[in-house]
Parts: sequence; structure tokens; C-alpha cells
Amino acid sequence: MELAKVRNIGISAHIDSGKTTLSERILFYTGRIHKIEEVKGGGDGAKMDHMELEQERGITITSAATSVSWGGVLSNHIKEPYHVNLIDTPGHVDFTIEVERSLRVLDGAVLVLCAVGGVQSQSLTVDRQMRRYNVPRLAFINKMDRTGADADKVVKAMREKLNTDAVLVQMPIGAGETFAGMIDLVTMKKLEFQGDQGTDVIESEIPADLLEEAEAYRHAMLESMSMYNDEMMELLLSEEPVSEELIHKVIKDAVQNQGFTPVFVGTAFKNKGVQPLLDAVVRYLPSPEQREIKARKVDDETQRVLLKPDTEAPFVGMAFKIVEDPYGQLTFMRVYQGKIAKGEMYTNQRTGRKERFSRIVRMHSDEREEIDTAEAGDIVAIMGIDCASGETYAAERDYCTLESMFVPEPVIKVSVTPGSRADADKMSKALQRFRKEDPTFQVYNDDETNETIICGMGELHLEIYIERMRREYKIEVNAGAPKVSYREAPGEKVDFDYKHKKQTGGSGQYAHIKGSLTPIDPEGETLFEFEDHVVGGRIPKQFIAPVEKGMRDSLVKGPLADYPVVGVRIDLNDGSYHDVDSSERAFYIAAQGCFRETLRKASPMILEPIMKCELECPESYQGDVVGDVIRRRGLVVSTDIRDNVSYIIAEVPLAETFGYATDLRSMTKGQGTFTMELMAYRKVPNNVQEEIIAKRAKKD
Repeated sequence: MELAKVRNIGISAHIDSGKTTLSERILFYTGRIHKIEEVKGGGDGAKMDHMELEQERGITITSAATSVSWGGVLSNHIKEPYHVNLIDTPGHVDFTIEVERSLRVLDGAVLVLCAVGGVQSQSLTVDRQMRRYNVPRLAFINKMDRTGADADKVVKAMREKLNTDAVLVQMPIGAGETFAGMIDLVTMKKLEFQGDQGTDVIESEIPADLLEEAEAYRHAMLESMSMYNDEMMELLLSEEPVSEELIHKVIKDAVQNQGFTPVFVGTAFKNKGVQPLLDAVVRYLPSPEQREIKARKVDDETQRVLLKPDTEAPFVGMAFKIVEDPYGQLTFMRVYQGKIAKGEMYTNQRTGRKERFSRIVRMHSDEREEIDTAEAGDIVAIMGIDCASGETYAAERDYCTLESMFVPEPVIKVSVTPGSRADADKMSKALQRFRKEDPTFQVYNDDETNETIICGMGELHLEIYIERMRREYKIEVNAGAPKVSYREAPGEKVDFDYKHKKQTGGSGQYAHIKGSLTPIDPEGETLFEFEDHVVGGRIPKQFIAPVEKGMRDSLVKGPLADYPVVGVRIDLNDGSYHDVDSSERAFYIAAQGCFRETLRKASPMILEPIMKCELECPESYQGDVVGDVIRRRGLVVSTDIRDNVSYIIAEVPLAETFGYATDLRSMTKGQGTFTMELMAYRKVPNNVQEEIIAKRAKKD
């Protein structure tokens, strides 16, 4: 396989923007499937939604991978087919880790936006994830056939909210029911889709009544692009024509430098606009050899290793997703360098253990095709190895490790108990498996109540796992009421001067530390900082680390209600020690005692997770919905009415959102929908804080 002809792309978007429908059309037009199935509406369900739960609910839960080959429709530049590895990702914020780990290993992405909804909350999250892993992207405005579709409005919102230079490279012809196709602003040709399921793409001259508008769109596109290329700028200034080759070159360079997002239009459901998007994917998004991948040395993290997609170089790959199936563990792997062969041994860089890759398969959703080798740039699945998500494999020991992916903290907890004693073993097996597959799903035992607690990203996330236990493991599981993951934080700066003295028979314990505890913004990435300002050896160096460790270990339980402590900065300024009685243990104990005592004096407060909620409901129900948000201690940030539909953005405490889906439906006669994602942790009002503390005290 020629590397220049390989594309690894993901399809990401806000919930219900039509990602899976688009993936289904891509599979159909590339000849991977011969019958289109819809996400909702009977049949076997979409190919990429292969789980029973996904088909029932009409949502994507796990990302599904497949590979297709594309020979182009209009693009004369495609002489032989390109190999495209495609990953369809979920839209719900509860399954955000699926998007996170897919984008971690992809070279490019298609950001799908709804022509009516535009840039929604999850679009912002996906945009953040793409930037985190420097993934170049194209944008596709889907659902142009819906009433209220407006491509210009969506592009404007992209520029404002996503802070990206988004430019239409196609002009839609009509919108809503009148949407008939588009004008390609690069070739200045009209594109229409005919034949059974839009398989025939008809290229024709632009009708006279649309020519002036198309020329205005093209001029705006070229003006935006000229910022990325001096030659184009000169041609525009001297009013000379710009060649198609130059436009393609500028789009490709600007997309790969992530300064520019070309925007395509269409409707996947009505089979319009998918083939030109595929042409753009192979034309503008990078191949594996155009992406620089940096890894770190195992023994020295400061040393960087540059990986090249060269099949002759030593093998390096990343296990980015793990799925347990009836035949054992299936490990999805992106090969970054070198190649792997069936039956060979490779080393896990974290554990140093050698493992045999007994079978290599190429995945097509839930079907698999056995292969003997895989090369740099490939995304395959390996059977029979035992590893965790995010681990690096290489041909030799201590070669390098790839940077792991970002894993958000869970925000919601539910206690689960098995229906019978016989189910207890099965339940623990199921929970172990889910925990291994999904880094955002956590399990622990509550020592006080002896309950098993599962933590996740939202109600839907945990609901799906409980349902999977019932179906896949045939266990009856009882779930308790959801609990919120509160945090505790200091409210003001406090100086400390703490002595720990203990005299028993023999040598005693002595440690003395002085400094200050300062609150830091808990909304940032840093939750705890420790600074050592001790001079003149007042505390010997070997005792500083135990002080930091003692402070860090005290973050587990706060003084108010035993919740984890965040947003603390410790400055250690001074202290004293005893030649005989001081030890690392003495300073560790002193740090713990000092932290507890100082935090009590620092006006501690409880913080709660605040969710950003996007609500949609008919305009006539707006008053009820807004009133209900305010009753839930929510803050309405903005309201917007388009085509008799009210769009409300609000910030609501997570504690007040349990069961909200049912309440919203009954309030709006089933017509209201909402999505939410974690926005920040904020201080709870005093009366609520007292209730939380009282509840915890009663539990004890």
C-alpha cells in the first residue's frame, strides 16, 4: 500500500448532526456495503452502529472503525484508488473518551455540523479535542434539506465560536425543501445528484440566474485563501485569474497547517454532497507521511524521538482502544512506524513484557478480515494481547513511548448491587471489563457503606453500562440514586507554623514547618501546587519531598464533608529540624497534620460541577422551560428563537439535573430536547453547603 494514498480520518460532531448517516453513505458509495440502512426506522440499523443498544436508541455509543477505497467521482487527479480508514465517533458528551482516543490516532477529521443547529455545545468540545491533538479538518454542513437550513449562518457561527477561518468552498443551491445541489466554487461547476440513491453526480454549467451570486462567493473564498499564499494575493491584486491547481494547493497547505477550514454542504440522508466531500478528504487531508509524530524516550522523558512512517524502521504502535468480545480481547492499534507480522513478538513499553501478536485483523464495524501484516499508517486490531488503553508497543524494549491521551474526570456516581449472590461474581467481572475498555468509567468500593460505586461522565453513560450488564452478562443489577462528585477548596490564604513533637522511649519525632496555603482557581488544569522556598538548609533537602507527599496525600478528604480537595497552593518558607529526632516519617506526619489544621482555618467551601445545558423546545414552552431552569438554581446565559423553536443555553448544577430528560419531555409534550456537558466547578450556596455537610454527617 502506497503511504501517500492512505487517509486516516474520523467523523465527529454534536449529537444528531448525522455522522452515522454520513458514514453509512460513504460505505455505500465506496462499495463497502450494497444497501443503505438508516440509523432510525427499522431494518438492521446502520452498519457502524452494530450494538443492539445503539440500534434501539438510534445513537452511537462506541466508535466503529472500517476501511474503504475511494477512486473519486469528479476528481481527475485520482488516478488509482485511495485507502481510507474511517472512524465514526459518538456525539454524546457522555462518550467523549471515544472521540478523544479516536482523534489521538487520526491524521485528519471531518467536523459535521447541522445546517439548522449550527455550532452546538458538543461541536465546541470536539473542536477542542481536534486542536489538542493538532488534527487538520474539513467541515461538512449536513441536513441542508431541513426547514430553516442556513449555511452562511453556520459558517458565521464557526468563525465566532470556534475561532477558525471557516470558508464555504461550495455554494448551496436552495435550502430546506428546495435544496437541489451545490456549485463547486473551485471549478465553478454546478453539481447535482441523480440516479438511485444519488450515485450519479452530474456536473454542468452554472445557470445564468446563479452566476453572479456564485462569483461573489468565489471572490470571498479567494480573498480568505490569499492570506495563506503570496502568489494568490498578487494574482487577486492584479485581477488576474487564479488557476484551479493553485486553489487546491493553497487549500491543502492551509488545512494541514490548521489555519483554515474549508466548508462543504449537503444532506447525507437525501444522498447529496457526499462524493465531493470524499474527493476533498483524499485531496486536502494529510497522509500518514505528512504528519509529524513525536514520542518520548522511556528512560529519559525530556528526550524526543521523531517517528517516521517508514516500513523499514523499528515498529512503534499505540493501543488506543480495547474491546472484550467472546473470543478474547481485541486491541485497536495505530501503526506509526515499521510493520508488524502475525505471530511475531513485540514489547509493551510500559510493562517491558514481550507479547505475541497471534492474529491481526482489519475491522469493518463488527466484522473482521484476517491479514498477515500491517504497515506504518495502518489502523488494525490485534487479538490475544493483554494491555491497557493508551499503551505503546515497539519492536524492542525501552524504545519510546507515545504521549497518552487526555482523560476527563468522571462527574457522577451511582451505587450498584447485584440482584443475587450468584450475580456478584459476574458483576465484578463485567465491571472489570468495562473499566479496562473505558478510562472514564471508574469503579471502587465505598468502605463506609460497603457498596460498589461506579463513576462516569453522565446519567446516560452509567445507564448504558448497567443495561449492558443486564444484556451481555444476564445479571439483575439494582442501581441506587445518582450522587454528585463534589470537591472542597480553601476560601482564603492562611499562614501556618506547625510543629510535630512526639517523645516516646528511644528517639522521638520532631518536625517544624512554616509557610502559607493559598487558594488557586480550581477551574484550571492545576489542582495542587507545591513550592519550596526554604533557604540556608533550615529544613534539609531530604525532608522536603516527604512534606510535599504528606500534603498531597491529604487531598483525598477535606474537612467539611470528606470530599477530595482541589485548588490548593502550598508555599513552604521555613522550619527547623532536630539532628536526632527528625526523620522523613516525622515530616510526612507533620505535613498531614498541618494541612488538616490549616485548611480548616482557610474558610473551606464545597464546589459542585456546573453543566452547560443546551435546550431546544417549541417557542410556546420557552417560559415554562426557563422558569424550571431558574428553579433548579440554573443561570440562563442566552435565548434565541429561530423558526418558532427556542434555543436556550443555561448553566445548571449537576445535582439539579437528575431525571431532567423526563421532566423536560413532560413540560414540552415530548418536543423538548437537551444536551449537557461539564463546564466548571463552582462554589455551592451556603444553605446547600450546610445540607450537604449535614447529609454526610448523618451517613457517618
